[in-house]
Amino acid sequence: MAEAGSRETIETDVVIVGAGPAGLSAAIRLKQHHPHLSVTVVEKSAELGGHILSGAVMDPVGLDALISDWRLKGAPVGPDVTRDTYHYLTAKRDFSLPHALVPPQMRTPGAVIVSLGRLVQWLGEQATALGVDIFPMTAAVDVLGTERGPVRGIITGDLGRDRAGEPKPGFAEGIALKAKYTLIAEGARGSLAKRVIRSHSLERQPQKYGLGIKEVWEIPADRHRPGQVDHYLGYPLEDSTAGGGFVYHAEDRKLYVGLVTYLDYEDPTLSPFDEFQRFKQHPAMAPLLEGGTRVSYGARVVTAGGWQSIPTLAFPGGGLIGCSAGFMNAPRLKAIHNAILSGIGAADAVGEAIANGREHDLIADFGHRVMQTGIADELIGVRNVKPLWSRYGTLLGALASGIDLWRSAIFSRSPHRGTTLDHSGPDHAKLRPKGKKPGRQYARPDGKLTFDRNSSVFLANIAHDEDQPVHLVLADPTVPIRENLPRYGEPAPLYCPAGVYEVAEEGGEPVFRIHAANCVHCKTCDIKDPAQNITWVPPEGGSGPNYSGM
Repeated sequence: MAEAGSRETIETDVVIVGAGPAGLSAAIRLKQHHPHLSVTVVEKSAELGGHILSGAVMDPVGLDALISDWRLKGAPVGPDVTRDTYHYLTAKRDFSLPHALVPPQMRTPGAVIVSLGRLVQWLGEQATALGVDIFPMTAAVDVLGTERGPVRGIITGDLGRDRAGEPKPGFAEGIALKAKYTLIAEGARGSLAKRVIRSHSLERQPQKYGLGIKEVWEIPADRHRPGQVDHYLGYPLEDSTAGGGFVYHAEDRKLYVGLVTYLDYEDPTLSPFDEFQRFKQHPAMAPLLEGGTRVSYGARVVTAGGWQSIPTLAFPGGGLIGCSAGFMNAPRLKAIHNAILSGIGAADAVGEAIANGREHDLIADFGHRVMQTGIADELIGVRNVKPLWSRYGTLLGALASGIDLWRSAIFSRSPHRGTTLDHSGPDHAKLRPKGKKPGRQYARPDGKLTFDRNSSVFLANIAHDEDQPVHLVLADPTVPIRENLPRYGEPAPLYCPAGVYEVAEEGGEPVFRIHAANCVHCKTCDIKDPAQNITWVPPEGGSGPNYSGM
C-alpha cells in the first residue's frame, strides 16, 4: 500500500480493477441503477479480453440477471449445449458415465458454449454505452492507503522504465486513481487481491488452484458436433493427481480442448503442459484432432477451493469479486455466472453506500449482498468435492463426492447442514522431495498433435518489452539453485506452461534463468514454488498475451 505522493491524481466514485466478467458486470450494474456515478475500470491487457481464458461453458443465469435481453442485444455466445457427458479414461479405454447418474448439482440446463474473450469485449461495449470509463493497457500495481488502513483507490504502473528500473525516453509515471470504493476483480491470484487479503487478514482457509491449459482447434466438419460437451477424469493424470480434461464443440468448426491439473500434486517431476500433450494422444482424443489445425494456445490458473476458501469479501474502502475471491464451482468447472452475480451484488452494496453519503468505510453487508445472489447456496452444496478428491484420489474421491451429492439431492437436505471438510494446506506445501528414482520422461512433440512450449507460446501472441523490469520477482535469487534444485530438482521449468524458467549451466555450474518475455500471466509460479520465493507482479500495461477467441 502506498500514498499518491507527487503523482497525478484523478478522482472517481468507483474504481474497478480488471475488465473481466465480474468487473464489467459490476460497472454495468452500477450505471444501470446509479447513472450519475462515475465508474472507472482499469485493465492491464492491451485489448479487452486479451488476457481472458476460460473453457468455456456458461450457465446463463448470471447474464440473465444482468442484461435480461442479452440475446436480442447480440451477445456473442456460441451454440446451446446439446449433450454434456462425463468420462473416465484409462490409458486405452474411454468409459462414459450415464447421464442419469450425474448428480443434479453438476448439471447445467440451458448452458451455452462461449468464447469468454469475445463475451468480455461485448460486455465492455455495453458498459461504455452506459458511460463507464474503461482504460486498457493500464496495470494497477498498488492500492492507495496505509497498511491495514482504508483503501482509497489504486496506483497504476509506470510506463517506460528499463530493466534496471531507470526511466527511458518517453517515461510516464503512473497515476493515482482516488475512489470512494475500490472493487478488485483481477481474476485468480491477482497481485492486489493477494496484498489486500494479507494486509487486512481476510483469508479463511488457503485457496486451492488448478492450472488450466487450453487450445482452440479447427477440425473437419464431419467430426464437428456443435453443442457437444465432454468432461474427462483419469488419464493422463495419475489417481493421486486431481484434475481433468474437457472438449467443447463450439461454433464454426472450432473445438476447445483443455486440461486442468490441480496444483496440490506431489510429484516435482510432473509437467502439466506435457500431461496435456499426452491427453491429446489418447485414443478418444487423437482421431478427433487428426487433420485439424491448432489456432490458439493459452494457460491460466483457476480457483478450486470453493466455499471453504472464500476470504472475507469486504475490506475498508471496497471488496473482492469474481475469481479474486474464488467463486469457481470446481466439480461443475464453471465460474462465469458466479463472477457476473458477484459483480451485481457488489454493485448494489457499493451503490447504496455512496447514495447514503458514505466512502472509504467497511460495508458490513457487502459479503452478504454478494453471496445471496445464489453463489452461497451453489458453493455450499458442493463444498466437500475438492477435499474428497484430495484425500482419496480421483477415482475414490469422485465416487465419495458423487454419493454425497446424490444423498443431498435425494433427501433434500439443506446444503447448509452436514460436515464441512477442511482443505489440507496450501498447494505449494504438497510437493514432496524428488527422491532417488528417475523423474518422468515425456516424449518429444510430433508437431501435429503435440507441441513444445515455444511454438505454443507463439500462438498466445505475447508482447513483452524485453527492456522493462522483470515482473517475476525472486525474494532470494540464490534459492532456486541452493535449495530447490537439490531438494526438488527445481520444478519451475516443469510447472510453468510457457518456458519462462530454465536451469542452465555456466562455467560448469547450474544457473537459474528467467525468460520473462515468455510469460502468459498464468500465476502458477506464484502458487506452486515450494519456497514461495517467486512473486508475480504486473509488468507494464499492455504486456502479456493477446488471446484470440479464447
